[in-house]
Amino acid sequence: MPSPPPLEPNCFYHVFNRGINGENLFREERNYEHFLRLYAQYIEPVAQTFAYCLMRNHFHIAIRVKEIAPTTVGLGLRKLPPASQGFANLFNAYSKAINKAYGRTGGLFENPYRRILIHSDSYFARLIAYIHRNPYKHGFVEDFRDWKWSSYQAMLTESHTKVQREQVLAWFHGREGYIETHRDLQLLPALTEQDFL
Repeated sequence: MPSPPPLEPNCFYHVFNRGINGENLFREERNYEHFLRLYAQYIEPVAQTFAYCLMRNHFHIAIRVKEIAPTTVGLGLRKLPPASQGFANLFNAYSKAINKAYGRTGGLFENPYRRILIHSDSYFARLIAYIHRNPYKHGFVEDFRDWKWSSYQAMLTESHTKVQREQVLAWFHGREGYIETHRDLQLLPALTEQDFL
């Protein structure tokens, strides 16, 4: 399979990945916490985060790649731009930690990870709701608002967050629009398989 195009500066993306062969990425609470620490280390310097949801065997993230000085970092014989390198580093560091903690070997994530260019405001709004409602869709919880490893609640508090709360709420015309849209997805056209191609 050919490598997907690199993440381009000033573009919005839906980034998602899952465990290889359906394996769980997160086995216990401390795994989610460690992934988020590594995410802060490797991704926050190169991308803004608009939504995330970490589930046992996969995750979804909505980001905008930052404009960064035109330097590249070598990875083997390839040259990757900073955001693509950041994700490579994140997956590598997390895989090594899980392998060490649980006595496993080999890859943990599917490769290549999926990334979809967010091409419209409508898609962006649907995607945010899709990401947050994903734990319900997969049967992890009866109410998606109860899932701890999602940015849904971060949008509704005044607590410090590195998620781009103000911009997300503006897309939904405020806090009430955000809540209402998440509660009633009929307010937005559903994401289809075509959106993920």
